[in-house]
Amino acid sequence: MTTIHLPDASGELRPYEPRTAPAAHFSVPADAAPSRSRTVYAAAHVVADPFRTAPGLPAAVDWDATLAFRRHLWSHGLGVAEAMDTAQRGSGLDWAAAAELVRRSCAEARAAGGRILCGVGTDQLPVTEIGYPYGLDDVRRAYEEQLALVEDAGGQPVLMASRALAAVAKGPEDYLEVYGPVLRQAAHPVVLHWLGPMFDPALEGYWGSTDLDAATHTLLELIAAHPGKVDGVKISLLDAEREIGLRRLLPDGVRCYTGDDFHYPELIAGDDQGYSHALLGILDPLAPVAAHALRALDAGDPAAFRSLLDPTVELSRHLFGPPTRHYKTGVVLLAWLAGHQSHFTMLDGSHSARSLPHLARAYELADRIGLFPDPALAASRMRNLLSVYGV
Repeated sequence: MTTIHLPDASGELRPYEPRTAPAAHFSVPADAAPSRSRTVYAAAHVVADPFRTAPGLPAAVDWDATLAFRRHLWSHGLGVAEAMDTAQRGSGLDWAAAAELVRRSCAEARAAGGRILCGVGTDQLPVTEIGYPYGLDDVRRAYEEQLALVEDAGGQPVLMASRALAAVAKGPEDYLEVYGPVLRQAAHPVVLHWLGPMFDPALEGYWGSTDLDAATHTLLELIAAHPGKVDGVKISLLDAEREIGLRRLLPDGVRCYTGDDFHYPELIAGDDQGYSHALLGILDPLAPVAAHALRALDAGDPAAFRSLLDPTVELSRHLFGPPTRHYKTGVVLLAWLAGHQSHFTMLDGSHSARSLPHLARAYELADRIGLFPDPALAASRMRNLLSVYGV
């Protein structure tokens, strides 16, 4: 395999020697059972239809490739977190397409025997020229409509953070007023979602305060007021100490799902006072190595777990670097390079959200840790991408 010349941040080209063989974890058949020690979900991306996708158009999804990728995740023993941020929810995937995605993926999950969570939001309330001209009742009804659809489809709901609620709420009491009736409507326990502003700037001050201690208090008050209604909390603040603090405050039976794509190995491994489960976008590209790491953890070998996952953190920190909300671009790039889809095109033109040096570095880091089942294919596709940019 010949050398690839990759551009760095200054535009200078430097030589890189790609791997010549797949990593050892690809020699094991992908028919893993779910982890026994942790509950783990990969937030999955969608594959756009490259012939019908353009900025400003309704979402056009390649359903066959999208569902095939979910079967890939289930085959490695991971659950699927569907129609969430990684699927470009709110950044290309509109509510009509998200609803269809939920229906199709839940049906596929039943056929495959896979676990599935599905995002419940309020994105049928569009932002207008004057912002969000809605009231709290409008937000509540939007949540309830989506909750009913997810439950009818057979998915476990994740109550996603709502841009509309963040815009119209005046304080913590408004969050309790909206979430309370929605939790009472839920037929089964749900996952609450705390997504930080680094993922979506419109969510600044969620739970009614920019003081994270005060916001944590409101979240815990909501959980305490609705016993048996909350399966867990997904926390995506990229702050390991804050997550550990929240984890230790959760009532018995309420899980902490890490959404921290910077510190996930240590948070999942845990300490003598507990551990986090996982609902992570980085598990989309990491499925094969994550499956091996979780098997080591199930076998009581946390050192082996860390030895497998720790080397992936540099890649994750790169993909989720600022502006963090564009991490999906790198995730889809890696899916294309790994052969899970035939093109590198995203909904709403989001494949252009990262620079070529950023994409080149993502390829290099992923190749180094053996994420590609066919390194030659990945190298060939990376060369093709470079040529489009004139390299």
